[in-house]
Amino acid sequence: MASSDKQTGAGTAAGSRADQVRSAVEGAFQAAGAQIGRDRALDLADELASAAHRVREALEELRPPTADDLKRFDERLRAIERRLAALEEAARGPKPRAAPKPRVAARPAVKAKPAAKKPSS
Repeated sequence: MASSDKQTGAGTAAGSRADQVRSAVEGAFQAAGAQIGRDRALDLADELASAAHRVREALEELRPPTADDLKRFDERLRAIERRLAALEEAARGPKPRAAPKPRVAARPAVKAKPAAKKPSS
């Protein structure tokens, strides 16, 4: 008998754990005097499905952006930059024409001659 227990020991342990959990749950319901009807069980299942849906939505919002998401974002950003540049250009108004600079004739550089010294008296 001991040898058969050793051969099915893994399966028996898992089975006995499941039986223990099952009996503990049954005992908890019997101790509390709680009876869950079919309607209440369906309500709980609906609430659980709704909560799972909300969790999936929250995880979807938290996921990192894909390459396609980043490409669309980049395209939108470039469009906004173009619109902003156009608005800034319109806000500056027309560019004033620069007055032409007067032309000065180029003269050759002339070296100054040293001044003559006065004789001393």
